[in-house]
Amino acid sequence: QVQLVESGGGLVQPGGSLRLSCAASGSIFSIDVMGWYRQAPGKQRELVASITRGISTNYADSVKGRFTISRDNAKNTVYLRMNSLKPEDTAVYYCNAKIATTRSRYTYYDYWGQGTQVTVSS
Repeated sequence: QVQLVESGGGLVQPGGSLRLSCAASGSIFSIDVMGWYRQAPGKQRELVASITRGISTNYADSVKGRFTISRDNAKNTVYLRMNSLKPEDTAVYYCNAKIATTRSRYTYYDYWGQGTQVTVSS
């Protein structure tokens, strides 16, 4: 009953910027931590950034100073602004959220988006 829909991926040149968006919808009672993960071909999925309901943030060392995560709780949406993109940022980016539904208000489950491709290449 809960769905995460991602948008904003695409092809960008090194040094360029993209903004990813992820909107949660469905029978949502509460959303806790939201975050972005990425996975390159043949690599493990890694945490890129996360943000709490209190707007505390956490970033992977590889993206600190370049990426910014934010959220709009009224819209159940999390964003990832990516600046100064490098070829090594190329990956499928997945939205993640810990969500309690209206049917089970005190139990949080992990939900995942389908992923959006980010390719950094000249």
